[in-house]
Amino acid sequence: MTDPTTAPLLEELLERYATLRDTLQGLELERDELAAQIKAALTAGEQAETDLYRADLKVSRRVEYPLDRFRDVFGDAAALEVATIDRKKAEALAKSGDLDGERLRELAVVREVQALVLIPKTR
Repeated sequence: MTDPTTAPLLEELLERYATLRDTLQGLELERDELAAQIKAALTAGEQAETDLYRADLKVSRRVEYPLDRFRDVFGDAAALEVATIDRKKAEALAKSGDLDGERLRELAVVREVQALVLIPKTR
């Protein structure tokens, strides 16, 4: 047991972090599986509720603007100003030969983001 008057060691912090991360990942996986089952049942017309909750499906909408129509209405400059490049689609085009892969790699800008990663010691 750790002494409450002293700060925990870095290894103790890491151990607690790893335990919480593993627990959350397991819970999130179970939650996602349950959500899929419940959504399927609700879509099929079933109803579900507990003492505290009633299940319902909410539809959310995401507005998109088709590039060709946007460009026709607002012009090339406006379309270029608001456009974003999908990395996965660009790499797929390079892989299929529709884009020059070398030139695509030369265009790439790499941004680094730090994230804490736990590496299992046993495999």
